[in-house]
Amino acid sequence: MRPIVRSGAGARLGAVLLFAGPLVSWVAEFVTAAAWQHPHYSPFHNWVSHLGLTGPSQVAFGQVGNSPLGAVMDIDWVLYGVLLIVGALLVFDLRQGALPIAIVVLAILSGVGVALVGIFQGSNADVANGLIAFHTSGAQGVMLAGNTMAIVVGVNGARIGLSRGRRVASIVLGTVGLVAFAVFMADVFTGWAWNIGMFERAVIYPIMIGHVLLARGLLAAWPAEHRRPADPVSRRIVGAGPGRGPRPGAVR
Repeated sequence: MRPIVRSGAGARLGAVLLFAGPLVSWVAEFVTAAAWQHPHYSPFHNWVSHLGLTGPSQVAFGQVGNSPLGAVMDIDWVLYGVLLIVGALLVFDLRQGALPIAIVVLAILSGVGVALVGIFQGSNADVANGLIAFHTSGAQGVMLAGNTMAIVVGVNGARIGLSRGRRVASIVLGTVGLVAFAVFMADVFTGWAWNIGMFERAVIYPIMIGHVLLARGLLAAWPAEHRRPADPVSRRIVGAGPGRGPRPGAVR
């Protein structure tokens, strides 16, 4: 079965970038949420994107937004998008046909989507000037493309070099994310908005975990010829006893 990933140092760097993106984002989310001022920030109740609100406290989309480190979260989302796009381009070999192209396109859609969330805030100002369309389309784009990418990666994981466990996990994560997306959108459009942050994360976190699984699987499956070769076994001709010449080929 022909692989669809590149080899060499560039591909290995790409895998590292795919691994770093979600980890950096989780750290940024934790730090930004810890700095959140009154009222108390709840990952179950509050919108994730409200962590990126900058400026004074405001009520946006029915919730109070008061994130003193909002710029940190915004920068991280843009960085995550860049790492994802560059990592996918370095890892997947577009010369191998439609499949790697499809995966890279999904990665680009996801990366652009998460970057748009960081560039255009879910604020009252962006609602008034119409820029909120970029925020919402970016958020929904990464939710759909990111979870679809996880499923495609899992289904075709053998050509990527993923273990069976990682392949199954990727499919499950993407499926859970898409189901959660439907529930999340229903929660939004019905106006119920019950634990909106919980359902939002149920869509987003499977994507992030999927990126970690993909990156770790790539690094674990690195071709043997690109690993450090073992030290050659020293060979020494063993001399024969007195009156005998050396025995050709005798080694120890």
